[in-house]
Amino acid sequence: MPDDMDARLVVLGVDHPCNKEAGSGAEVAARAILESRGNTPRLFRNSLVFLAVDQARLQDLDEAVRRLLAWESILLEQGTLDLSPHQVKQAENQKVSADGVVDSRIPEAYQWLLVPVQASPQAAIEWHSFRLTGQGPLAERASKKLRNDALLYTSYAGTLLKMELDRVPLWRGDHVAVRQLQEDYARYLYLPRLRQSEVLFRAIRDGLGLLTWSQDSFAYADSFDEALGRYRGLRSKEIVNVSADNSGGLLVKAEAALKQQETEAKNLGTSPTTSEGKGAIPPAGPKPSQTPGGAPAPREVPKPRRYHGSVDLDPTRVGRDAGRVADEVIAHLAGLVGSSVRVTLEIQADVPSGAPDSVVRTVTENSQTLKFLSYGFENE
Repeated sequence: MPDDMDARLVVLGVDHPCNKEAGSGAEVAARAILESRGNTPRLFRNSLVFLAVDQARLQDLDEAVRRLLAWESILLEQGTLDLSPHQVKQAENQKVSADGVVDSRIPEAYQWLLVPVQASPQAAIEWHSFRLTGQGPLAERASKKLRNDALLYTSYAGTLLKMELDRVPLWRGDHVAVRQLQEDYARYLYLPRLRQSEVLFRAIRDGLGLLTWSQDSFAYADSFDEALGRYRGLRSKEIVNVSADNSGGLLVKAEAALKQQETEAKNLGTSPTTSEGKGAIPPAGPKPSQTPGGAPAPREVPKPRRYHGSVDLDPTRVGRDAGRVADEVIAHLAGLVGSSVRVTLEIQADVPSGAPDSVVRTVTENSQTLKFLSYGFENE
């Protein structure tokens, strides 16, 4: 299964049937797909739900498929069997009938919908099983069931997005990048499952257009100027064209946006002057560096600007461990606006008995192909 952000229905094979008991073959297979993609950990786990065959109905489906295959085999070997035209016609009719039975047995057998859920970031992952009912294609029935049980959203309100931003929280300080939020919703099972990223973009546009944005939603900015400590292109109470082609901005907490707007409004105000035109009269009130009581204002504690770290990886599970580091550390740092992240992999291997010539040649050639900055073998 590809690891992307759009919601997908994964149809499990008949060798992974489902029943009412926990730990069924379907649940084991679904859990494995949810946790990894091949040899690497899966990032966007909140995009997958699973459809499995019912263990009790599997026998009926199996018999119908066997009957269809038998009639197909007869038609393929009609020359060897020396069938008459009348017998060929009978075999063709039987094949069409068997094909129709298989088509009707598939939706009867594939009736289990397996959905991974998580109540909070600290809670364990749980698996909810639902029986599909009704008519129509399986994917449509599954989608309807998920929507009715609030397990899949095809539309999403800006106010609900604000609630999740505050509940988890999803804010990174006073703001969060739209692209980071897009990844969060596709990755974390404790967030609502969205059909696709466009659902999130519509929710952002909805929240930005609210007249009550200061209480119920958020503001938007193009970027954050670390040096000046202000948001560039700060906007509120207006619809912004947030989309897949324009998702590089930030959602800003209402409190932070209001504070900047008030400060900029004061700076743009006209100061009174004397009649002689001798200049502006300084506004009344405490100096910027003082509190109203005259005491020096507390200095803002500077935020850390650099991070460094090193970790030992299990050489037999490098893909797994490196994936966890990328998921739980690097992704958070790379998601910060303006951040520059550099990752270097260092390899040290001690071979007491000495490395064979074939290994030396292979490792050296591969190191060159992979454009290692430095590499080589040593005798001591």
